[in-house]
Amino acid sequence: MRPVFALLLVGLLCACQLNNANVNSESEDDIDNDFAEFDDDFVESSYDTATAENADSSKGSGGAGVSKEKLDAPKRTVNDDDDDDGLVENDDEFEHFQDEEEFEGYDAGDTMEPPIDQKTEPKLKIPNIPLHFRTHWDSYWMEMLMVAGLLAYFANFFAGKAKNARLAQLWFSTHKALLDENFALVGDDGKVENENPGLIKESESLYTLWCSGRTCCEGMLVELKMIKRQDLVSLVAGLMRPQLDQAHIKIELSRGLMDSFVFAVGSKKTISKVFKEYTDLTKFCSLVAKPEERYNVPSGFGVLSEIPEATSAILESRVITALNKYQSYIDYLHISDQFSGPVQQEEGTTLKQPETKAVLYAGFNLPKHAEMETIKPLLLLIFYLMERLKTYRMSKEAKTKADKNRLRVEEEFLKSTHAARAEAAAQRREDKRKQEKERVLAEEDPEKQRRWELKEQKRQAKKNAPKMKRLAVKSL
Repeated sequence: MRPVFALLLVGLLCACQLNNANVNSESEDDIDNDFAEFDDDFVESSYDTATAENADSSKGSGGAGVSKEKLDAPKRTVNDDDDDDGLVENDDEFEHFQDEEEFEGYDAGDTMEPPIDQKTEPKLKIPNIPLHFRTHWDSYWMEMLMVAGLLAYFANFFAGKAKNARLAQLWFSTHKALLDENFALVGDDGKVENENPGLIKESESLYTLWCSGRTCCEGMLVELKMIKRQDLVSLVAGLMRPQLDQAHIKIELSRGLMDSFVFAVGSKKTISKVFKEYTDLTKFCSLVAKPEERYNVPSGFGVLSEIPEATSAILESRVITALNKYQSYIDYLHISDQFSGPVQQEEGTTLKQPETKAVLYAGFNLPKHAEMETIKPLLLLIFYLMERLKTYRMSKEAKTKADKNRLRVEEEFLKSTHAARAEAAAQRREDKRKQEKERVLAEEDPEKQRRWELKEQKRQAKKNAPKMKRLAVKSL
């Protein structure tokens, strides 16, 4: 058995050696085949070179070369057919760039720039640009309109300012003699020494004059409210809503001079306006129906009256004559002993009734053609009304009615401010308790602090206890 195994082992070793030999021979053949392609290319290129040389020699020698080329032609054809499978076509991938029909509108000759001569100077062409400012004024129409508007505005400003000043000075010069007769001081400027007596310029359209030193009144303030002629926009707006120059006279009467009543008369438009604006007229007066028949006032005038008796006493024959004669110049007359200014929008915020005073207010329209002499009697009418209020006294029934009206207005005010006053009182009590607590704690006395805490607990218990009503029953 052992010789048999030995023979088999020797046979296997021999078979392995033969297999390795065959594998090595096959790999060498593959390597030779890989380089065979390059050898064929080298042979072909050498053959082409030799063919080209033979062709050149054939041209020089005649027909000798031709016969040789014919002999070699079949052999070359066979080699070309055998090598077609191993060659790659050498096409140019950028060949389409050379196609003239590929790019439309492209001219290769235009890309060539002409040569530049360094010796010659370049020729610059300067275009002739027209001067638009001299030849085309219509391009600046917006700027010209703005400049014209500014010039018109400033021209109107200085012209209107001068006209308002001239009208105000004309009014003062016309009434100065009458004012000097009735007042000791005319044109007070508020300084210790009256340096500039006369009108005080508050603005370009407002002039004031303060007079004092007369019986029946504390003083008289004259306000000349002119049209805003210096403002071009206001003038344009005045074309739609015409306005007039006005003189407003405000006289604060001496305390206790007149009886208690409120009265107003004037144009219906103005009366309707002041009836809504002033507190005393709103709360005390009512609009009189048909005042032309009842008080003989001019048509177009309205009357606000609290006490009919006082209204009839004020609108006597002299006053009615003045109203009819100067109807176009009289805007309103307002007499009141409860004047407190315009109506407050939020009455709940004020806890005290506003202070009242006795006044005589008047508004007059100034004449359009600066004829100030025509309205001079209106100032005399004001002085006459002051003297009339000094001497007039109402009847007992009229005074009782006036007192009831004032009591009613006061009760309405207290009702409207009750909640606010209760809240203010509670806040005051709370502040007082806080101050007391801080004072007790600052003393650092335990006994006082204990007594204060007991007192506070009793107060809180009494406050939180249910309220009970005590009824008294009579025994039979």
